[in-house]
Amino acid sequence: MSDKLNNHHRQTLEALFAHPTRHNVQWKDVGSLLSAIGEVEEKHDGRVAVTVAGQTKVLGRPKHKDVGTEEVIEIRHFLKETGFAPQ
Repeated sequence: MSDKLNNHHRQTLEALFAHPTRHNVQWKDVGSLLSAIGEVEEKHDGRVAVTVAGQTKVLGRPKHKDVGTEEVIEIRHFLKETGFAPQ
C-alpha cells in the first residue's frame, strides 16, 4: 500500500475490500482516495476518469452519497489491477 494514503484513505480502501460488500461507502471518500493515488478528471457528462499506475477507468457518479454494490466491486477490481489493495 502506498505511503500517500492517510488513515482516512486506508479506512476507505478497507471498506471497499470488505466482505460482504459494504453498502455505506461514500462517494466523497472514494473520490478522495482515488485523488490520493492517481489523477481524477471530471468529464462533461458527469462521469469521472481515474488514472492510476498508467491504467484509466471511467466511473459514473452515484445518484446518492453512497456508492452502490456494483460500483464498489468495479472500483475494487480496478484497485487490485493497479496494485492498491489492503494488506
